[in-house]
Amino acid sequence: MKALLPTGDADDSVAFGDVERPEPGPGEVLVEVAAFSPNRGETFLLEKPRPTWRPGKDVAGVVVAAAADGSGPAEGARVVAHPPASGWAEYVAVSTDAVAALPDQIPFETAAALPLAGLTALRVLRTAGALAGARVLVTGASGGVGHYLVELAAGAGADVTAVSATPERAARLVELGADAVVHDVADAEGPFDLALEGIGGEELQAALDRVAPRGTLVWFGQASRRPVTLDFFRFFSGPTSATIRRFDYTDSDVPDGDDLATLVRLVAAGRLHPEIGRTGSWTETSKVLRDLRDRGIRGNAVLTVD
Repeated sequence: MKALLPTGDADDSVAFGDVERPEPGPGEVLVEVAAFSPNRGETFLLEKPRPTWRPGKDVAGVVVAAAADGSGPAEGARVVAHPPASGWAEYVAVSTDAVAALPDQIPFETAAALPLAGLTALRVLRTAGALAGARVLVTGASGGVGHYLVELAAGAGADVTAVSATPERAARLVELGADAVVHDVADAEGPFDLALEGIGGEELQAALDRVAPRGTLVWFGQASRRPVTLDFFRFFSGPTSATIRRFDYTDSDVPDGDDLATLVRLVAAGRLHPEIGRTGSWTETSKVLRDLRDRGIRGNAVLTVD
């Protein structure tokens, strides 16, 4: 079968190659991939790819071989799935606990944008706790995770201030429920009960400065790839006290498939809208990866396997 393989080249980081079609193991289904969504984290891994590793964590398609143990969806089912790797291919084997059924009204392209970004946002907010009436600051709100955070937090009753680089992207965040949008964290009018920070660098310190006394900052990513230095003397003019929590989306007691089913249900009900800033054929993957790495795509990119 055809698959996209790492090249180690900065400009053309993947190329088509022929690999063996996977044989699903116990508790796995074989999915014929219709669409996948690359993410920025994968662009970084492709800079120095590990031996035998192939990218691909966010896919949607059709089950062509059901699990031998009878678990999971049947052959012919439309699904969205979150394999640990190797999804940028014609077929991928996925554990049945990382798959969710996909209703006919949700296109494969829409579903492919859900897994990594959607799971991250859903679990960040679960970590944060009750949101009704809380003032929430979201940095990097124009990214794939950021759009989901804004819409989910607003839907849970939070007063959301989003940080976005451009007026065009700001307008979309307002449509998704943001009460205010600023172009720099320094312009955000705090204090905030909760800051959701995924950029790193100076952004984290600036967000922490705007946290209310005994408020919380959840750090879930470092999109800027800049190290964070905290100046604790800034507590004298900032929050006076705050909790900083590190978040990892894989640290969850809820199986991926169950959380994917929640995301699918919200999309089907019109309560969650995946933001897809780029679509195309998987023949365009290298260019899309460059644009993702340079933060040139709003929300998610989705590519179809054709």
